[in-house]
Amino acid sequence: MVSRKRCLILGLTAFLWVELHAQDEEQSGRCRLLGKFNLTGYVEAKNHSVVIGGLFPIHSRTIPVEDPDGEPISALCEGFNFRGFRWMKTMIHTIKEINERKDILPNHTLGYQIFDTCYTVSKTIESTFTFLTGQEEYQPNIRNSTGKYLVGIIGSGGSFLSVASSRILGLSSMPQIGYTSSCPLLSDKFQFPSYYRTIPSDKIQSEAMVNLIQHFGWVWVGAIAADDEYGKYGVKDFKEKMKSAHLCVAFSETIPKVYSNEKMQNAINAVKSSTARVIVLFTSDIDLSPFVLEMVHHNITNRTWIASEAWITSALIAKPEYFPYFGGTIGFAIPRTVIPGLKEFLYDVHPSKDPNDVLTIEFWQTAFNCTWPNSSVPYNVDHRVNMTGKEDRLYDMSDQLCTGEEKLEDLKNTYLNVSQLRITNNVRQAVYAMAYALDHLSRCDLTEEEKTYIKCSHIPDYDPSDLMVYLRRLGFTSHDGRKMQFDRVGDLEIGHYDILNWQIDNAGEIAFVKVGEYKFQESSFELVLTKNSTLFWNTESSRLPDSVCTKLCPPGTRKGILYGKPHCCFDCIPCADGYVSEKEGQRECDPCGEDDWSNAQKNKCVPKEVEFLAYEEALGFTLVILSILGALVVLAVIVVYVIHRHTPLVKANDRELSFLIQMSLLITVLSSLLFIGKPLNWSCMARQVTLALGFCLCLSSILGKTISLFFAYRISISKTRLISMHPVIRKLIVLVCVLGEIGACSAYLVLAPPRMFKNIEPQNVKIIFECNEGSIEFLCFIFGFDVLLALLCFLTTFVARQLPDNYYEGKCITFAMLVFFIVWISFVPAYLSTKGKFKVAVELFAILASSYGLLGCIFLPKCFIILLRPKRNTDETVGGRVPTVDRSIQLTSASVSSELNNTTVSTVLDE
Repeated sequence: MVSRKRCLILGLTAFLWVELHAQDEEQSGRCRLLGKFNLTGYVEAKNHSVVIGGLFPIHSRTIPVEDPDGEPISALCEGFNFRGFRWMKTMIHTIKEINERKDILPNHTLGYQIFDTCYTVSKTIESTFTFLTGQEEYQPNIRNSTGKYLVGIIGSGGSFLSVASSRILGLSSMPQIGYTSSCPLLSDKFQFPSYYRTIPSDKIQSEAMVNLIQHFGWVWVGAIAADDEYGKYGVKDFKEKMKSAHLCVAFSETIPKVYSNEKMQNAINAVKSSTARVIVLFTSDIDLSPFVLEMVHHNITNRTWIASEAWITSALIAKPEYFPYFGGTIGFAIPRTVIPGLKEFLYDVHPSKDPNDVLTIEFWQTAFNCTWPNSSVPYNVDHRVNMTGKEDRLYDMSDQLCTGEEKLEDLKNTYLNVSQLRITNNVRQAVYAMAYALDHLSRCDLTEEEKTYIKCSHIPDYDPSDLMVYLRRLGFTSHDGRKMQFDRVGDLEIGHYDILNWQIDNAGEIAFVKVGEYKFQESSFELVLTKNSTLFWNTESSRLPDSVCTKLCPPGTRKGILYGKPHCCFDCIPCADGYVSEKEGQRECDPCGEDDWSNAQKNKCVPKEVEFLAYEEALGFTLVILSILGALVVLAVIVVYVIHRHTPLVKANDRELSFLIQMSLLITVLSSLLFIGKPLNWSCMARQVTLALGFCLCLSSILGKTISLFFAYRISISKTRLISMHPVIRKLIVLVCVLGEIGACSAYLVLAPPRMFKNIEPQNVKIIFECNEGSIEFLCFIFGFDVLLALLCFLTTFVARQLPDNYYEGKCITFAMLVFFIVWISFVPAYLSTKGKFKVAVELFAILASSYGLLGCIFLPKCFIILLRPKRNTDETVGGRVPTVDRSIQLTSASVSSELNNTTVSTVLDE
């Protein structure tokens, strides 16, 4: 494909030239050119085998020239570029060095043909066409304008210049090796099949910049680029890498290559108004210079600049007067090296050596601000107008004549500064790459397999595309030990950047301090910062700048999306209750564990407040006192009953049942203590069962008493003959009831036992320790049985309440049952309407109130008589034995009880 393109362009060129020649011969008899390109440079081709071309930006711009007749005229150049002049001299020095070596091209020598591109596309294209066809009067000299074959081009300077020249050179398969063009577009082998370079692609530099930004924790970064391929494609890759790293570009502006006040002010305003304090500059030093002047004019400081390799070490920008605005700049640079013999070669320059060397004369005039005698080289005055509307004279020439005695040692400019040989070394490596490829071609350094489809060529009789075969597989080690090798698209396969920081040295000059490296090899990358290096930051505090759209959300908050803005701009929303964010900048709040809750600041999970009815608090302590007091009262009643156990009042209506009632009340009162304190599994199982059994024993014993009263009442109203009932029957009733309750409680504990339960539903901030009662059905059954006993007690004693007696026991038990029912009926709504420890307190109040009610209603009147009215504690008063056959005597409850206690049969029969 490439060969066909080459044949086509050569054929068309030859055809056009023949046609023009034929027409001119008809008109004037000879062919002539209408004009020539105005090019400056150096040529040395005689006595050499082949020639290497070179394109360097020795000037920084062109001066348009208008012809009175309207004919196009090749422009002149202005703005002498010391850096470009040094690069050009380095190429000449390297070629001379190679020619002196015996291990590279021992049978051949290299010449050179170098042109000044003036850092413009127009001059670059003019130079490229001159390389290919020459400017001869009668016929084009394809690759032979100097009389020697051109083997390849070193250049062209900036990326946009290399793009322009490589599109033309690629059609002829002319190898081109760039030394400072890092635009990723040049890696496209379809568009630029013959382009190689000794500088890393900006894809690697963009990756390095993003890694550096991540290392320092910046997330909101501005970007400014030159309005050319270098800037546009560099920023394009940078944005893509930033997006992949979830970082944000605050703004993206361009620096115009041609005067545009609107574009420049847009860039300046973006820098001034943006909250981004870190800005990436993807531009060359020449394009950046007007922007720097604008920054100084607007006095914009407190910014940190990330520099690309094109300007990080440029003396045009790195001036002490710019340090307040650009001090602390950090960026990436080509590794520095020392080139043997270059310093001496650079100093070996003087206008007197060649009066026709216009570039050397202009260098001398510009460097020493004088005019070389009898020279036609114009003053090097910069007539550009900066963006502030003022004329920008970089070099204000005087009328003083140069004497030739001026000393280069007294100069301080970029040309003679060999302490930062970076791009300069790339020029050297590019020349060596071309030379090594030629050497391999001359030796036919191919494998046996490659020789089957690639023929051996000889210098100078070879096709330019043959040389690219050797460039693709080229690998060599430079003088400083670095390995040079191209990958499949012509980029460097291995290398590294130096990371530099702008600082001020003791002499007041800007020093490029190396603070780290960025190493790359194939697809692996590594950012390494020197541990002991001290970075200078151009901030008010001289500390690491903070470049964010929104500061990281503090602990206790989370990021909230701001619609229509980059994700780096957000609101900080407080975490919800129960959620925390312990670190800065969390996107989501983390939920606390089941036993934890968020603190007031929402930045830490703390144990939830635990709630249960504790002994230490006032409510729990009060209930404990009431329980103990109740137990003491019951014990006092028991003591009274034991001491007066033989008195008629104690013996009346079954003394043993009275003792059982008293013991059961003691159990119920003390069981309330199981409800106080932190619930445990054993206490949860014991509390309800103990309470149920205590009430069962109490109520079944009362039922035994009330049955006796019920039978007495029946006898009194029916006047039937009483057949004595044995007291064992009443004990059997108690035994059966208690055994039934024990069986139900045992099944409850075995099948669905209650357990301690952490209840977090009522209040999220608290853990309520309570008992999960297990099976509600079992619980209802065992307490339902107690309710049934209470109901039977109430019914039987309510019927017998009208028995005449000096001591109204039936009425007392009736009141006791009424109190019991009132307490527990009131308990239900109160229990259901409370939560937590108060729920337990309600139940305890019900237990104690019902226990106190039973104790007071049943035993308080008797204790009053026994202790305070002992005269009424007699058989006559209480009621003694009455013959059952005497129906004229009305039975009392006490007499019936006394009678039943002395009989053997407990049955009442109707006559």
